[in-house]
Amino acid sequence: MKMAVIGDMDFVTGFMLAGIVDIYEVTKDEEIFKAVEDVLKREDIGVVAIKHEFLKKLPVALRREIDERVQPTFIAVGATGGVEEIKEKIRKAIGVELWK
Repeated sequence: MKMAVIGDMDFVTGFMLAGIVDIYEVTKDEEIFKAVEDVLKREDIGVVAIKHEFLKKLPVALRREIDERVQPTFIAVGATGGVEEIKEKIRKAIGVELWK
């Protein structure tokens, strides 16, 4: 499985330097929805790092769909509470609390 990244140029640059090739550089709010829809259609993407403020701009129904999916798993980056969000995603995916 591959990783994809959705964000502006400042956000995606580090991922590009780390070798991630599935990059969706977003410059306008309208492009966020299109990038997410494209990622959801792909079967080879397992994890999506998305800029937190971009995730919040998505329609509620789409955010709910993203939250309920196991694959691809969306990780919002750039906000407080990121570790707790990742823990919850893991708990939902495998059904076990790994950290106590």
